[in-house]
Amino acid sequence: MNGDKWANPQKMWDERFSQEAPVYGEEPNHFLREQAFRLRPAMKVLVPADGYGRNGIWLARQGLRVHTVDLSLVGVERASKWAASSGLQMTIEQADLTKWSWPVNAYDAVASLYLHLPPDVRPQVHANILRATKPGGLVLLEAFAPAQLQHSSGGPKQVELLYTAAMLREDFSAAEPLLLLEQEVVLNEGHMHSGPAAVVRAVFRK
Repeated sequence: MNGDKWANPQKMWDERFSQEAPVYGEEPNHFLREQAFRLRPAMKVLVPADGYGRNGIWLARQGLRVHTVDLSLVGVERASKWAASSGLQMTIEQADLTKWSWPVNAYDAVASLYLHLPPDVRPQVHANILRATKPGGLVLLEAFAPAQLQHSSGGPKQVELLYTAAMLREDFSAAEPLLLLEQEVVLNEGHMHSGPAAVVRAVFRK
């Protein structure tokens, strides 16, 4: 992946999600599955940047009320078809998260998984994520860390799009960190997230 693709993210994601095989597989993110013990059926959960819906659909199958938002129209259409064919009721919306009208105190949890944003908009979007979370609610977040540049298992190749634990501690300073660490993991999420990886993982409570 080169910098030119990130210059037009909607086009990049539309092209990626147009591929016949789901580029990140159909199973949910491992960290989300690992942290699901913190969630309960009927909770209202927002999944920003859910692409073709693999994480939101998994959460809906666990009995949660799911709202996903993604920049890619192709991804949203694919997610809608997948949810319909699975008999799941979800809210699936196409929008630019930097311009979206974020609700306030609306969700029991927000699952932000590999939502990589440039530094001029990242703090505001993260502030909106926390604002959209109900008091006592949770933010579950996983993203690539700068050490990911040493790996070929996916993610942006621009260091300014990668996150550190210190960066997240600052962005979510109004919340309580229940978990916050950078670590090496092995990804197995389709052919575009596969192999050794450097990630940052966080759980914040508002």
